[in-house]
Amino acid sequence: MDKEVNVLALVKGDQRFLFLFDDAHRTETLRTLGRFAADPEIDFSWYDAAVLSRKIREAAVEQELIQAEQTPRLPATIRHRGG
Repeated sequence: MDKEVNVLALVKGDQRFLFLFDDAHRTETLRTLGRFAADPEIDFSWYDAAVLSRKIREAAVEQELIQAEQTPRLPATIRHRGG
């Protein structure tokens, strides 16, 4: 398995909300949080959605920073002007 899976969990009393998603489905997961919050039959508030959305976004930024650090950088070009 070469695809990483992100795990996001929320425990509210005796209820458990568990979200599994890969990076390609991050936006879809954020939408799902909103749908859960809008559904009056689910004990999942807009606050819950906001907190989990923030965690998803923070993790994405952190992952981008890690990837940027691992990306090989080309050396700066040194130009010599004769004179």
